[in-house]
Amino acid sequence: MGDRLSFYIRRIRERLWVRPLATCVLSVVIVFLAKLADRQDIGRYVVLITHDSVEKLLTIISSSMLVIATFAVGSMVAAYASASRTATPRSFSLIISDDLSQNALSTYIGAFIFSIVALIGLKNGYYDKVSRFTLFVITVLILAMVIVTFVRWVDCIARLGRITNTVEKVEAVTIKALRRRRRMPNLRGIPAEGLQHRGQAVYGESIGYVQRIEISALQTHAESAGLRIQVAALPGTFAAPGRVLAYVVGDQGAQVDFDPAPVAQAFVIGAHREFDEDPRFGLVVLSEIASRALSPAVNDPGTAIGIIGSFVRLFALWVEPVDDDDRDDSECDRVVVPEISVQDMFDDAFTAIAREGAGTIEVASRLQKAFASLSSLDDAAMRDAVTLHARRALARSELALALPDDLEEIRRLATFALSVQPGEVKEGVISP
Repeated sequence: MGDRLSFYIRRIRERLWVRPLATCVLSVVIVFLAKLADRQDIGRYVVLITHDSVEKLLTIISSSMLVIATFAVGSMVAAYASASRTATPRSFSLIISDDLSQNALSTYIGAFIFSIVALIGLKNGYYDKVSRFTLFVITVLILAMVIVTFVRWVDCIARLGRITNTVEKVEAVTIKALRRRRRMPNLRGIPAEGLQHRGQAVYGESIGYVQRIEISALQTHAESAGLRIQVAALPGTFAAPGRVLAYVVGDQGAQVDFDPAPVAQAFVIGAHREFDEDPRFGLVVLSEIASRALSPAVNDPGTAIGIIGSFVRLFALWVEPVDDDDRDDSECDRVVVPEISVQDMFDDAFTAIAREGAGTIEVASRLQKAFASLSSLDDAAMRDAVTLHARRALARSELALALPDDLEEIRRLATFALSVQPGEVKEGVISP
């Protein structure tokens, strides 16, 4: 239940109107709560604040906040367009959910609504001495908050939408998704352990990407109907006609009559992939950014090299051992869920970079050095993936590089990457 709530909360956070709306409601509530101060017998302790001083302060805020809010929206839209144009449109959801930008916009709009409503109340004699003093204090605090928010937001908007900022955001959200999947490699189901797809197939009711699987719902249905369910489409899979989502059998492996609707409904399908429960999507987005940077129109190999470094960090994180205290044990013993394939993850990450950067010596060499680093990690599946992709990258470079010296350097680096053993360190063989 907690995971499901978190999933939908993150979807709400991606809506730009939600936080400003909540701030507007809070601003109106604060205006009326200030009146409650008149019920307290503290009139002799507060300073007398004139009607004109509060009115002028609220007028200044109301006249300036709308302008600042309009400027903020324009700057944010320009940053979103820049991110989609220079990086990839798939990063838009991360940029728009930036907390600092949303907080800034919410603060400006909330301050504007507060000043307007408070000014109306003040003009109509709603506030007495104590409540007027309270309103003055609240207004000063809001003005100070607006100033601090504006200073912080100027620094944020200068970076928002820039390619380095976008890469950092994508890498950060991919790290979270990888760590979550490492804690739950089978999404709280049980491992496949070499089982083949068997049983009656269940197909999707809509077309789109699997964003989330309600494993607990599958477990509940399987217990009530006496079924065993094997998931065939992990989050990130494109569900289309003919694409199996799951296979269902009876407790004894026999064919049974069952209602496929509850099984299909446990797969949340949407028009777009989401980062939360789909670690491979983060790899795909980073690879798209690197591929665009290597296009002739952009010609920015430095960005691709930086993303290769990001991939090394991400894959090193993937093979880190997980403490027993951090691992979420399997709770759904009737639902079989396969783990993510390291080979598929390498395909998502390195195929496009190897293709687009095959003729760029800086990128091709950095790619082979990354393979050497990953090959030294103590993981058999990753070493197999390194072997395949190092050879593919070398084959592409052999077709793309014209200078014999460059080609010889790539061959040397590829040979080294293929020879590294887990935990092995060879000083001086590869330069930085």
